[in-house]
Amino acid sequence: MVLGKVKSFVVSYDCLNDSNVPVFSSGDSVSGRVVIEVTGEIRVKSLKIHAKGFAKVRWTESRNAGSNTAYTQNYTEEVEYLNHRDILIGHERDDDNSEEGLTTIHSGRHEYAFSFELPQTPLATSFEGKHGSVRYWVKAELHRPWLLPMKTKKEFTVFEHIDINTPLLLSPQAGTKEKTLCCWFCTSGPISLSAKIERKGYTPGESIQIFAEIENCSSRMVVPKAAIYQTQTFFAKGKMKEIKQLVANIRGESLSSGKTETWNGKMLKIPPVSPSILDCSIIRVEYSLMVYVDIPGAMNLYLNLPLVIGTIPLHPFGSRTSSVSSQCSMTMSWLGMALPERPEAPPAYAEVVTEEQRQGCLDVSSGRENFEGPLLAYIQEFRFRPPPPYSEEATFSHVYMHWTHGSCFSVPLSIRLIHIQIKPHRPRSRDSTPAHHVEKCMERVQSGWALGAFTFVYLQMTAIVCFAVTTERKQTSMEKSVRKGAGSHWQITRPRDCPRNPPDPWMGHTPPD
Repeated sequence: MVLGKVKSFVVSYDCLNDSNVPVFSSGDSVSGRVVIEVTGEIRVKSLKIHAKGFAKVRWTESRNAGSNTAYTQNYTEEVEYLNHRDILIGHERDDDNSEEGLTTIHSGRHEYAFSFELPQTPLATSFEGKHGSVRYWVKAELHRPWLLPMKTKKEFTVFEHIDINTPLLLSPQAGTKEKTLCCWFCTSGPISLSAKIERKGYTPGESIQIFAEIENCSSRMVVPKAAIYQTQTFFAKGKMKEIKQLVANIRGESLSSGKTETWNGKMLKIPPVSPSILDCSIIRVEYSLMVYVDIPGAMNLYLNLPLVIGTIPLHPFGSRTSSVSSQCSMTMSWLGMALPERPEAPPAYAEVVTEEQRQGCLDVSSGRENFEGPLLAYIQEFRFRPPPPYSEEATFSHVYMHWTHGSCFSVPLSIRLIHIQIKPHRPRSRDSTPAHHVEKCMERVQSGWALGAFTFVYLQMTAIVCFAVTTERKQTSMEKSVRKGAGSHWQITRPRDCPRNPPDPWMGHTPPD
């Protein structure tokens, strides 16, 4: 018997979209076929499929452990989202020596269908980055006796849908920055930048309307620019790796000193890019609109506005202008609600108003018996309570002034400086308004504070004068005491080797013998 050969062995998917591209999301059913084309007859032990989806991060860093020692540190992390196995032909055991349970496949083209469901939990969107990726694929294995297994694999795309028709992503984004240029001690005028976009969420292919105003008060010529950046962040073993890539950019006109440029909806188109990845624990893909001013010879002035690239485009009811979107936001959940076939009847009066409330209303209305006039003219009197009296009291207890030559001089000053009793101004006529009442109260408060400040300054000046007079008197008394007792003091304290009549350092003359 001549054994046949496998001519082709591939995996195909049943695409549900018009573009014939296998794209799925969480909760979808993935179906497809394993196609085998053989020439002749072959005997097969089993045909298996393995569906897997995972996010994987990997990068290396070189480190020095000494003068002549270097090593490479690997950072790897993986998160699994899908793991499904199925057997299309044969059994689970793969014993090459067993001839039992073999399936014969005749010459021609054969298709074997498979199907499985993606998890309902949020999945990471398919992505290919420099240090990590998110991949989903189905691998088929054909096992035959006495031969190595044949393998084939085909990937499919998963999009975790991001609906930009939400209040958070429909809210406008705006910001303002300013920078002053200086060189040593010379300072020029500031460069100011203000920018705004209609919303935060966009989809690939849309154009962002940029409203900006750039004012150049410096002495240099600057150029306003705008760009969309993609930031890839990878996490592994407590470390982080970040890569920033340019997606699209535009350029404005050069601005000389004292000029201003205004962008009234300058368009920047978003090219086909991967949607934002915000739910993965080891990979994040974020976008931002950077409006900046290119300043030659200095650091540029940057203004970052966050963006979210979604998969569900803007609904016609969700499109709004910048002015409307800045004032309010609406949700579209009410559109799915259906009106009832028959409206409900309003509640009865007895269910809303209790008997006690009804009796209270009757008691109040009974006061109208002695009042002449229409019912609408009867209004109960209501008066505002006057504000409480306001007072401030400040007291200086004592002021002490110390002399450093052993004696102490104290001047007790126990004075009640301020006692302001501000009574509420009573309007004398019915035409007085609360504003007039408040104005009168404020005048009294200000006059009280002025009196207190004047009294405090007067006391300070009095204390200074007392201090100067006391110092002069004490100095005079000390000089007199020195003149009277200089001779005896010198005789008692004079050492043996000193002359009898030394000069007096205080008085400037020699004391008598």
